Amino acid sequence: MNEENFHIAIEQKKIPILVLDNKWHRLFAVHGKPEEVKALEKEIRDLLSEQGQLNNDLKSLKKIKTNLMTNIVSNMGDDGEIDKANTAEMENNKRLIEETNLKLDEIEAKLTAIPHEIDIRNKSLMFETMAYCYNYLRKNKEEADEITEWINKIRIELKKNIIRKQNRTINNKEMYSYMHDIFGKDVLDLFDMRVEDYDAFTNESRDTKDKKEDKGDKKDRSESSDDKKEG
Repeated sequence: MNEENFHIAIEQKKIPILVLDNKWHRLFAVHGKPEEVKALEKEIRDLLSEQGQLNNDLKSLKKIKTNLMTNIVSNMGDDGEIDKANTAEMENNKRLIEETNLKLDEIEAKLTAIPHEIDIRNKSLMFETMAYCYNYLRKNKEEADEITEWINKIRIELKKNIIRKQNRTINNKEMYSYMHDIFGKDVLDLFDMRVEDYDAFTNESRDTKDKKEDKGDKKDRSESSDDKKEG
């Protein structure tokens, strides 16, 4: 679909007022709303607030007009003629009705235009929202693909290392078995004990050496401290 046909198709779709949809707000729960989105949201909220105020004003003016009409009727005689004593009040009521009608026309014109203004900004907000969402969908997919690639590499390395470990274990078992068959159990046991004693002796010697070095360091630090005091 080319760009022109895309925009024509979008214009034909009815989009709910996004700022009133809780799920729309949740789209930005992780990273927050971009400044463009915030600006459009404010414009739409201001228009909605103006629309609500105009509707209240419209109801109030209609009520005022009804009261004025009632006053005019109440000041008429039984024959429908205006009572001369109430002529001034009657004229004032007519003037107020005319002013009220003008205000009503003005408010109704604004109320007719506001939904179109809201729709324009709501469509713009939809485009900004889609740009934001698809951008993060793309980034998340790229990161997910990278993680998948890493997992696949690790899985291959893991399989290789498992095979290496199994081979080493099998080799040790085979070698020990051959040694057992060649030299016999008694000889092998003696060498096993010797190797164990050697490992234990090596570890013990290493620990002793480390401890001696630690003591030597402490002694040197102590002597250095005493020299400083004497100086």
